[in-house]
Amino acid sequence: MINRVKDKLRSGKRVLGSFIGFYSPNFIEMIGYAGFDFVVIDDEHGAFSSSELENMIRTAESVDLVPIVRVSYDPSSIQKALDRGAKGVQVPMVNSKEDAIKAVKRAKFPPLGTRGVAYSHRAARYGNQGGKAFLDSSDENILVIPHIETLEAVENIGEIMGVEGIDVLFIGTTDLSVDMGFKEEGANHPEVQGVIRNLYQTASENNVAIGTVAADSTGAQQAFEKGANYVGVVANSVILKALQIVVEDTKRVGNEMTNRGIRK
Repeated sequence: MINRVKDKLRSGKRVLGSFIGFYSPNFIEMIGYAGFDFVVIDDEHGAFSSSELENMIRTAESVDLVPIVRVSYDPSSIQKALDRGAKGVQVPMVNSKEDAIKAVKRAKFPPLGTRGVAYSHRAARYGNQGGKAFLDSSDENILVIPHIETLEAVENIGEIMGVEGIDVLFIGTTDLSVDMGFKEEGANHPEVQGVIRNLYQTASENNVAIGTVAADSTGAQQAFEKGANYVGVVANSVILKALQIVVEDTKRVGNEMTNRGIRK
């Protein structure tokens, strides 16, 4: 198994991906052709059947995208995502060392973890791969990315980042701002930004990769400037903003033409 995103992170490079929360293999292809490094298939907030999830992963691989799944709260969701071929999992609401250990164990085979072993699934090429080589390769190359998105997680960040097998700490800025009580101001509130800055600093001091979400290219650039290694742009936001610009520009031009006609 090869995981280009994990390889880049190991060498200190930054990676850019896109979140997608709706079923569309076609759009996965567009994300790949656009040149992103990875795609996060959002099974926490998105709506996917098991077969749809597998089709999205398969499509990502066809366009050289590393498929990551943000898993649901179902205890079996990590196992199912990895068996279908995901190269990593983002795990929501990891608030303690115990939560982080549990996430790693579900993603790793024994003796490192508790992931169930089978070779008949897609990740093992339906039985064409197996044994020690497959198990060790999976354990080495799968990304385990816990979400830091509550004050409890922030308070326990030292213990969480110290868990062996954690690859990236992912800051869930929206959940964090709500958990801090800033429902209206959101992640832009100065107190939230202060907490985020401290998380970046702590990760940097401990040589731990850190990631976050961005609404657009500007947000992604700002995250990289702050020290992020792993940034996921929300595809829904990018699409909506692009469509709104088309509507606004077209209406503006139409109004200008109408006004010129009136003056005549």
